[in-house]
Amino acid sequence: MIRLGKLCVAMAILWSLYWVAAGYGLRGGLQGWFTTQENKGWQAEYAEMSGHGYPLRHVTRIEHPVLADPVTGVAWRADWLSLDSPAIWPGRQTMRFAQTPQLLSYFDQTVTILAQDMMAQLSLAPGLALELEDLALTSDDWSIRQEQSTVTAAQTLHLQMQQLDPPQDYAIDLTAQGFQPGTKIRTLMGSDNRLPDRFDALTLQATITFDRPWDRTALETARPQPRAISLKQIDAHWGVLRIRATGELQVDDQGVPTGAIMLKAENWRDMLRMAETAGALPARAVEPAERVLGMMAGLGGNPNTLDVQLNFRDGYVALGPLPLGPAPRLILR
Repeated sequence: MIRLGKLCVAMAILWSLYWVAAGYGLRGGLQGWFTTQENKGWQAEYAEMSGHGYPLRHVTRIEHPVLADPVTGVAWRADWLSLDSPAIWPGRQTMRFAQTPQLLSYFDQTVTILAQDMMAQLSLAPGLALELEDLALTSDDWSIRQEQSTVTAAQTLHLQMQQLDPPQDYAIDLTAQGFQPGTKIRTLMGSDNRLPDRFDALTLQATITFDRPWDRTALETARPQPRAISLKQIDAHWGVLRIRATGELQVDDQGVPTGAIMLKAENWRDMLRMAETAGALPARAVEPAERVLGMMAGLGGNPNTLDVQLNFRDGYVALGPLPLGPAPRLILR
């Protein structure tokens, strides 16, 4: 019995020594990472870094972190950031974000993020690259604000990003309950007061092939870029309007997409009026567009529902036979 007690004490001492050494190494690695980025020309600062969680976890709290990449123009700051991992393996990290305002900037444009219980659970592969195997970002009530007005908000957020085989392929699953477009978005879309404040549904499921897997270099140097998008489903339901989409796109080195997206739009005439109000469709083009799309909807048997293909080719996009203009560049900054 005495021997068993001594063994337990010895194991407790060894575990405590391991916990202290691992925690010291973890914080040292984080401090070294901040110093490395600063030497590269970043603004990489924090006020204080502390650790706790003994005996089963390592919880590192970073006070007032600031990160700014002068090359991409992206900057982020918050009151605090918490990193939580099992003591036995730091590759399963839970990042908890401050519920106070976070500032996200892109050159001279700054937005404020407010989120309740926002956290990201990451599973990283062993090795120096820290390749991302799984990411789950969740939040309760959140909003993005700019100059005292709401850009967008929602009651919940769930984003899942899971690595597939080959490793540069990732399955993306996004759901935002109670999604609320702000005034600027409603104005840009030309929406009217008949539409409710919030979406009834907003979901996305896709598989994206990037030019390389997501790992630590995605933050340190440059983001992986999409090269193929397999859109399993988009479902956006907003009052009387509903759009569902599936399709396949290939993306070249300049971010130009090629391929086709199949759209199913309910009450598409209202969408056409919104496009006219927003200035996306010239007034003189509304009547011809409505006539052509009406013929296409009639072929489907329901004149209020439009099944049409969004075509991306040679840097341009067209809705069925109707040219819409240059295609957006799909580049992650």
